[in-house]
Amino acid sequence: MPKMKTHRSAKKRFKRTGSGKWVRRRAFKDHLLTKKPAKRRRRLRKPAVVHPNDAHRLERLLPYA
Repeated sequence: MPKMKTHRSAKKRFKRTGSGKWVRRRAFKDHLLTKKPAKRRRRLRKPAVVHPNDAHRLERLLPYA
């Protein structure tokens, strides 16, 4: 059986932690930031852990991660 191909856009967006969880960047931090409160902008800086219900999809997209 041939090697599976990595989904390149998923590889750029998701990272594996040391414990095996998937980490992603938060949405809504790209533009129109002046109307958002500083507390929300600070929270959006931090990476988020992918929900376990969605993590199984990443296993298929990134078989070698």
